[in-house]
Amino acid sequence: MLYLWEKAGVRHWQRTALPAAAALLLLLFFAPDPAAAQSSGTEKPVPILSGNAGYFTNVAGGQNELNTQINPVLLVPLGDRWLVESRAEFEGNFQRPPGGGPYGGPVDKHLDYAQVDYIANPYVTITAGRFLTPFGIFNERLYPIWIRALQPDPLILPIATASSDGAMLRGGFPVNAAANMNYAVYVSATSIGVSGVESERQVGGRLGIFLPGPRLEVGGSFQKVLQDDRKNAFGFHMGWQPAKVPLNLRSEYARSVEGSGYWIEGAYRLSQASFWQKAMRRTEVVARAQQFFTGEISSNEDLPGANTREADFGINYFLRDGLKGAASYGRQFSSQGNYNLWTFGIAYRFLLPLGRVGAQ
Repeated sequence: MLYLWEKAGVRHWQRTALPAAAALLLLLFFAPDPAAAQSSGTEKPVPILSGNAGYFTNVAGGQNELNTQINPVLLVPLGDRWLVESRAEFEGNFQRPPGGGPYGGPVDKHLDYAQVDYIANPYVTITAGRFLTPFGIFNERLYPIWIRALQPDPLILPIATASSDGAMLRGGFPVNAAANMNYAVYVSATSIGVSGVESERQVGGRLGIFLPGPRLEVGGSFQKVLQDDRKNAFGFHMGWQPAKVPLNLRSEYARSVEGSGYWIEGAYRLSQASFWQKAMRRTEVVARAQQFFTGEISSNEDLPGANTREADFGINYFLRDGLKGAASYGRQFSSQGNYNLWTFGIAYRFLLPLGRVGAQ
């Protein structure tokens, strides 16, 4: 019964919400730019090299792994409306051989995105190239090791979040004084056969409502694969930052034929502690609970092979701006075995202007 209700809901969404969203995007695209008649400013933008690097020790079920990675991000502004941006990922996972000896292992190289953005007006940005698929919030907003509160990935992250090659429209606009809407719709073409730049032919999008008063965002995502089994995926997300408490509460749910699941995570900054204030305001404690349920097919090898539950607890200490230490402990339960997960490491964020900032 639940499956039939979900299937009917997806069909209803395709018949009603998609045409309405298309009409809304057309209106936004042709909306006048209120800043068009104003001066573009006197500062000349320069390219920026940003990103993060990290080193972590991961212990899963007693097996030790050394993880090193660097994720450079290049931003190249072209005038006031054009931006070229890209992010690469170089990650090494090194383990000691069973018979002993030095650590060794593969170094993975991926191009996460390489895109061109055109800011049509304050409500619409047009993107073309390779981009992060706007499904849920973790993939786009929380994935970098410097930003994420817990280093282990959520179990459901591989659902519908592979990078896409194609075109995207995204933006946001005020609904009224108490609510803002953000959106992203995209179409992706098939790109398979080149290591690190594969994608499927698919369409999808994400819609969110942000309430500035309670500082709450809720939204949903949808994806339709246009090849092979033409599978659907959908999800929901939530984020809340209460004004009086230094807390970040986030959650996601995702479902496809490969499986379904959810995670909920809270990160609390100890800045309100009345003792050791200098150290406490640099300290963040985190907890996450999550579950994954296997689906009709198991074609995605990055997803768990059995129903899985996991709880994680962690602590982050911000040594200075751009440098933090991280540690976490987790326990995973499934029919394939129960085991502990430990993570210790350090993450560094860098930012380098590639030019001289000055007047035009």
